[in-house]
Amino acid sequence: MALATIWGLSFLFIKVAVQTFAPFQVTALRMTFGAVTLLAILVVTGDRLPRGRRTWGHLAFGALFMNVAPFTLFAFGVQLVPSLVAGIWNATTPLMALPVAVLLLHDERATRSRVAGLVIGFVGVLVVLGAWNGFEAHEVAGDVMCLAAAACYGVGFPYARRFLAMGGNSPVSLATGQILMGAVEASILAIVFTSPPGDVQPEAIGSLLALGALGTGVAYILSYSILRDAGATVVSTVTYLLPVVAVIAGVTLLGETLTWNEPVGGAIIILGALLTQGRIVRAGRAAGRRLRPRTISQ
Repeated sequence: MALATIWGLSFLFIKVAVQTFAPFQVTALRMTFGAVTLLAILVVTGDRLPRGRRTWGHLAFGALFMNVAPFTLFAFGVQLVPSLVAGIWNATTPLMALPVAVLLLHDERATRSRVAGLVIGFVGVLVVLGAWNGFEAHEVAGDVMCLAAAACYGVGFPYARRFLAMGGNSPVSLATGQILMGAVEASILAIVFTSPPGDVQPEAIGSLLALGALGTGVAYILSYSILRDAGATVVSTVTYLLPVVAVIAGVTLLGETLTWNEPVGGAIIILGALLTQGRIVRAGRAAGRRLRPRTISQ
């Protein structure tokens, strides 16, 4: 719940930050603030950074797909679509993660219910887009960038589970290493492709601090803890609650509006995501066992 709340509010903070900073700058600054936060936690806990070139290579790849690319794509996306819509698109992460998890992780299988979940989930995508209207009510470019960001998470979480989370390093150590690598990658992109902003608004700085300390620092300690203990597909289930937080924040704090098809499509996406996780099937089996009549031995 804590992780869903932190990441759900992140879309509001991104929306505020891009009013002052370019998307590449938003990513670089939130990663830098996140790295400072995590280094402080590392010192306080007496932990240490990961060791080994191979591990740092995996951290660099993980940072690209779990941080730099999706953060930047969402920042570009929310310039065109409301923050609450970006939060709804983030709910497609389990749909994106399943094919990659099946390829990378031996304990993930493409069952019939999971394939059905993928189909249902992408029907939900079409509902959110209002496909029957020819997508006229949506800035399709913004939607595509948000979906691409979710696809990056779909690659990043299974990859981190396979190559990082089970390697013996602590969640604090891994999160710090990954965010440090991401801060370097994002800073290079910001320097090459952007110029310093002119008028810097205090609310933008506050949003970046929140994105860094919470959405990039604390959140990735939590996510690595879940990855280690439960798996890539389980950590992606955070996206079931995340859109709810994003929608509430967007409507109440930013005055954004919903059309009927956006929450309906979001609900269909979540239904598909639940099927890809096998949760509905397991719940049905558990209910069947509870209803099964018991025999009395004599």
